[in-house]
Amino acid sequence: MKYQVLVIGSGPGGYVAAIRASQLNLSVAIVERSELGGICLNWGCIPTKSLLKSGQVFEYAKKSADYGVEIDGDIKPNLPKMVERSRGVAANMSKGVQFLLKKNKIDVIQGFGKLAGNGKVEVTGEDGTKTIIEADHIILATGARSKQLPNLPQDGIKIIGYRKALTLDKQPESMVVVGSGAIGSEFAYFYSSIGTKVTLVEFLPNIVPNEDEEVSKQLGRSFKRMGIDVMTDSSVEKVDTSGNLCIVTIKTPKGEKTVEAEIVLSAVGVTPNIENIGLEENGIVLEKGKIKVDEFYRTNVKGVYAIGDIVHGPALAHVSSAEAICCVEKIAGLSPEPIDYTNIPGCTYTTPEVASVGLTEKKAIEAGYEVKIGKFPFTASGKANSAGNNTGFVKLIFDAKNDKLLGAHMIGLNVTEMIAELIIAKKLDATAIDFIKSIHPHPTMSEAVMEAAAAAHGEAIHT
Repeated sequence: MKYQVLVIGSGPGGYVAAIRASQLNLSVAIVERSELGGICLNWGCIPTKSLLKSGQVFEYAKKSADYGVEIDGDIKPNLPKMVERSRGVAANMSKGVQFLLKKNKIDVIQGFGKLAGNGKVEVTGEDGTKTIIEADHIILATGARSKQLPNLPQDGIKIIGYRKALTLDKQPESMVVVGSGAIGSEFAYFYSSIGTKVTLVEFLPNIVPNEDEEVSKQLGRSFKRMGIDVMTDSSVEKVDTSGNLCIVTIKTPKGEKTVEAEIVLSAVGVTPNIENIGLEENGIVLEKGKIKVDEFYRTNVKGVYAIGDIVHGPALAHVSSAEAICCVEKIAGLSPEPIDYTNIPGCTYTTPEVASVGLTEKKAIEAGYEVKIGKFPFTASGKANSAGNNTGFVKLIFDAKNDKLLGAHMIGLNVTEMIAELIIAKKLDATAIDFIKSIHPHPTMSEAVMEAAAAAHGEAIHT
């Protein structure tokens, strides 16, 4: 078997690369050792959002009287049913990827793919059978897995990673979540929303530490109001799992503290899947534990490319997909624009949601910019108040010299749907005046963007 393009891995980088290559009339195959759609679709983005929606519905149900809706009887969460729904959503999406690959005439080869040199890939099937596939261009898109720390060895029972957190068959009464990035914060919110006592431990001074400091502090306040015990500047030193409960020793600024919990969730990041795929044997250069590539994702070995979580850059599904398209279009002889990594959105799907793009206030100042900042609180938003959720704000950072957008930071209801406007605006070098003079519909959450821009110019009407 020989193809023009062979992709190893079918996550949001891999399957997108395969489909785009097929659209460009290249013969394509994709190698996958597990479920089509990869971690994001089966064990990450999609099932997590399904659980989060269940948590949000439960919270709405508890507060239904506030909206004039009376519910008789007890309202209680059913974690197994929530998990069942989540797995069903993931399964349907995986079938959707299967349909797309078939529609685009892409051969799917089940098995573990390994570079075998000279344009060849060795695929080992479940039964141990080995097959050699040849290709002019081989794209590595093998993704990542939950990172393991020496002092947090995951046993899948008491100390777990995100995959197990998605499929618990019983709701724990208590949980310690270690790490407050998107994964940790989302699970902390979900389990707290259905009544689990959650302790969230973060090594850095603020939760969601990549976000603007004001956003981080607002989310921290929201979590504390939910009853989450937020511990920043803290680290888990050890976990004793010998008893019925985990005894978690946490180093804090005020000294060591011991917390008991049924489950400890390790959410300290991900590790790229680069073992045993033939990198060393083929002389592919690594840099700080990831595959080194150029701006079009070419490795140092001709005909071998790498995209997604195994290369440097944000480990995000939408980044993997963008890299896939850029890589394949270059292979096909087009002239794609290299990805601008300064304009990558980040989203955290807690309640309130968090979304951002570009420089934080601190990083803009450190970079030497003179900034002007506009903020608009959702407490002044008619739509947010009508929805019964006015927590949060929009914060826009502009270059004081030319009025161009440097960064946008939001926390509140549906802000992950609002961030796209700011991404396009930043790409087009939009100014605060452009936002102010672009009429936004009322009442919407998005008009807060216009109001924040107006605030940067001292022209805000509603604050």
